[in-house]
Formats: sequence, C-alpha cells, structure tokens
Amino acid sequence: MILEKAKWVIQTEAEALLAMAERIGSAFEAAVELILACKGRVVVSGMGKSGLVGQKIASTMSSTGTPAFFLHPAEGIHGDLGMIMTGDVVIAISNSGETEEVLRILPAIKRIGARLIAMSGNPGSALARSSDVFLDVSVREEACPLGLAPTASTTATLAMGDALAVALLVKRGFRAEDFAIFHPGGSLGKKLLLRVEDIMHGGEAIPLVSGDMLMKDALFVITAKGLRVTGVTGEGGALKGVITDGDLRRALEHGYDILGKQASEIMKLNPKHIMRQELAAAALQIMERCSITSLFVFDDEGANVPCGIIHLHDILRAGIA
Repeated sequence: MILEKAKWVIQTEAEALLAMAERIGSAFEAAVELILACKGRVVVSGMGKSGLVGQKIASTMSSTGTPAFFLHPAEGIHGDLGMIMTGDVVIAISNSGETEEVLRILPAIKRIGARLIAMSGNPGSALARSSDVFLDVSVREEACPLGLAPTASTTATLAMGDALAVALLVKRGFRAEDFAIFHPGGSLGKKLLLRVEDIMHGGEAIPLVSGDMLMKDALFVITAKGLRVTGVTGEGGALKGVITDGDLRRALEHGYDILGKQASEIMKLNPKHIMRQELAAAALQIMERCSITSLFVFDDEGANVPCGIIHLHDILRAGIA
C-alpha cells in the first residue's frame, strides 16, 4: 500500500510536468526575452510553499548568470519593496493567483516601474491579469490524496523556474568557467577553477635525469625528490621517458642488475603529460584512465621540455577528488 502510494505520487507529479511541457510556447519566450532585456535584477516573490520554491529559483538564476534575489511579499508591504528598482523584473508566484500578500505588492511594483512575470495555475486570476507575461504552471491534480497540500503544483513551478534559468544560461552563453566564479568554495569550485600550474612542483623540485646517467645515481634523484618518479631527458632538455620506483622494484624482483645501466636503457618511452594551463581535474582524469600517479607538465607542446610535475597526492591535498 505504501509503495503503491509513493509510486502514484511520483507518477502524478511526472504527468503534471509532461503536461506543462506541452504548453510551453510564446509566453515562455516572452518571459526569457523580458529578463534578458532587464537592466536591473530579477526579484522573485511568493508566500508559503510558493515562497520556498521562489527562493530556489532565485538562487539557481543567481548562480547561472542572472542576478536575482528573493523578496518575501509580507516583508515587502512593510518596507522591503524598497529593494525593487525601476528596470527590475519581478517573478510573482501564486498557484491560486489570488494570494493576498502577493496581490498587495502589485500596485507598488507597477508604480516603481518594474515588469511583472506571473507564475500561477489560474490564468483568470488577478495576478495573471496584472502581469506583463503569464506562465501557466497549472496541474490537473495534486499528488496529495486530500487535494490540499501543494505537491504537483510546487514541482511544476520549480521546473518552470529551472527552465527559465537554463534558457537564460544558454542565451547568455554562460560557461562552466563562469559557473565556477560563483562557486569558488568546496570541491565543485576547485574542480572548475584550480589549474595544474597552481599546484604543480616546478624548478629544482622536478625530478629529472639525463639519459646517460647511471641508474645508481638516478636512484638517488628518485629518492631525494620524494615523488617516486623521475623523468629522463635528452637533447635540449626534452622529456624522452620516465622511470618510476615501481619499475625499479619490479626489475629487482626479477633479479635484473640495473644499477650499472644508463637511465635511457631502463626508461619507459612517451610518458604522459599535461599542459600547465589545464584544469587540475583534467590531470586527475588522465591519471585515473592510465593508472598512474604523476604527470609531467609542459609550457610548450612542441618543445617537450618539462616545466613541472603534478602528483596524485597534490590533487588530493587540494580537495579536488
């Protein structure tokens, strides 16, 4: 019984969204164009559950390139309407379209000179009639067996808000790099902002040996640099190969006498690398795909001269993974 009811709720809300998708048309395009032409900000307002949905809509818009904030209508009629300016666009949300607190701020919005987008399930409501653009978020039925608790209607409103935010994002040419600017904290911001050059080891910290160096000497470089790897360079300092402590360990386990050999005889050719301006998250992807723990870093792809090295531990310490 419980599982059947849960499935019914989800199915009812899904059907409401699909029905709303079929109604999307010129009014939606008009709302997008109105916001794009806005010289100020988007102000989202609504009471109760509509207000909670409105807060999420404002937050999503703000994080995707459309400056927006939430205004509580009850606070608005007691002074907070001063937050609205000429040139702003107000998105007012009310399923009935007759919410008293929302209707009471409409005359002031008009006097201020802001434009009004209404999200409502009632096309004939006072809110719909007062709007410059009306977005129909009506549903056939709520997913509440009593038909009282806002369920499908709030889901539909939230989806309409997301549709607006994404349409605006696309129209503005908003990029992942732009998104990162508004999300500098946490792993998301680090993945989108932190570059290889920010955390790589450079200068004397790069483990490098010449191809003709004996392995007994190269071993000291691997140990001293602390990255358990060394690059092997050739003419002009170009990277020719790589030797890891794993390579040495496997050779010794098989009884090979490698200490008297030159590094060029032991190295693996064509080591993986990355450019310094790439995202550190991209370095992590290469390491995971190739099952390695370090990448040499280049300034110039053609020269193949290492300017740094990045290790898996550097990425982990930066909080990207």
